[in-house]
Amino acid sequence: MKLAVIPARGGSQRIKNKNFLDFCGKPMIAYALEAAKKSRLFDKIHVSTESVHIQSLVEELEYPVDFLRPPELADNFTGLIPVLQWVLKQYHNRGLEYEDVCCIMPTAPLLEPQDLIRAYDVFSQNEKQHPLLVVAKLPVPVEWVFRRDERGVLTSLTPEALSSRSQDLKKAFYEAGPFSFFHASHLSDHYESPKEPRFLSYLLTRNRAVDIDDADDLLLAKTLYLGNQAQKKDISVEERRMDYEKHQNR
Repeated sequence: MKLAVIPARGGSQRIKNKNFLDFCGKPMIAYALEAAKKSRLFDKIHVSTESVHIQSLVEELEYPVDFLRPPELADNFTGLIPVLQWVLKQYHNRGLEYEDVCCIMPTAPLLEPQDLIRAYDVFSQNEKQHPLLVVAKLPVPVEWVFRRDERGVLTSLTPEALSSRSQDLKKAFYEAGPFSFFHASHLSDHYESPKEPRFLSYLLTRNRAVDIDDADDLLLAKTLYLGNQAQKKDISVEERRMDYEKHQNR
């Protein structure tokens, strides 16, 4: 069986209550919930939260929350892996075993159901040997990345490559973050991560790879969302026009 976990703790350091912020007419988290449901991949969609308030809001969207996360797993220092491990153990205690786990971020309004389906296909075709991460291509070679200190002075991470042409450098990718897939064995207490961790990957275009952490990210995500929706509408109108012309020519 397959489980989708959407982590949505009550605290948010940069954007207050961002999981339920209005995003183009819907609560932010609704997009992740809808994408998971429309994909028809998952036997269970679970929102992991310690907040009774968030539990109530999620259940208003008709997604029951089976149990609340303990406060010690909802602080600013706990990573996602311990949360996923704890969720699996709770379901195990209820007699439910899940083979695959998809962690979907609540701030992923650009996520499409097809992304989840295609990524799971990649995961399965590679026999689920490694966790799968969603990535996007860096707009510039990684060799052209700098660190900037408090005075504004830049230090190159790879000074020897600064004079290289972009076409002579390998493409690099960054984790886009909207979701990830794990086999249950990857989340086992007995799982030994290799010294050099390996991951499968699913590639997103940059116009759908926005990690919303601050107000600038939020503005960019809204702009891209509206642009993507307009493009879908244009394609739909053109498809209807072509279909009409095809029938007229019969």
